[in-house]
Amino acid sequence: MSSGRHALPPRFGKLYREIAKFGMVGASGFVVNLAVFNLIRTVTDWQTVRASVLATAIAILSNYLGLRYFAYRNRDQEDRNSRRKELTLFLFFSAIGLVIENSVLYATTYGFGWEGTLASNISKFVGIGVATLFRFWSYRTWVFRTAGSRRTAGSVPEPVVPFPEPVLSGSRERG
Repeated sequence: MSSGRHALPPRFGKLYREIAKFGMVGASGFVVNLAVFNLIRTVTDWQTVRASVLATAIAILSNYLGLRYFAYRNRDQEDRNSRRKELTLFLFFSAIGLVIENSVLYATTYGFGWEGTLASNISKFVGIGVATLFRFWSYRTWVFRTAGSRRTAGSVPEPVVPFPEPVLSGSRERG
C-alpha cells in the first residue's frame, strides 16, 4: 500500500524518465566511444586526439539513432524539413560536444604530457562527462523538442502557470 507521498510530481517524473533514457543511450555511446578509441590506439599509431575525434564521431552516430528512435521517439518530427532541421541541429550541437570532449583530452595530452593509456582514458572519461552535460541541455532544448514547443511565426508563447499557494490546515486569516 503506497500513499504516494514520496512520489515525484508528474513533471519531475517525466524529466526523470527522460534523463534515464538519455543516460541509457549515453552509456551505450560511452562504451562505443571508449571501445573505438582504444581499438584505434591499439591497432594504429594515430595520435591520441585524432583517434578520439574519430571515436567520438562514431559514438555520435550511434547516439543519434538511440536518441531519435528510443529516448525521444515521441517528439515532433512531422515532415522531411523538420527531420532535416533536427539532424542539422543534432550535428551542430554534437560538434560542439566533440570539441568540448576532445579539448579536455588535448589539454591533458599535450598541455600536461599525460600520454599513457590510463591517463588518456581518464581524460576522455572526464571530457565525455563535461560534454554530456552540454549535450543533454542542448538536445532537449533545441533538437528533440516537444511538439507544442515549436513556435511558428506570430504564435504567442504559452503563459507560465505558477504553483498554487499551499493551504495550511488550521490557519485563520486575521484582518
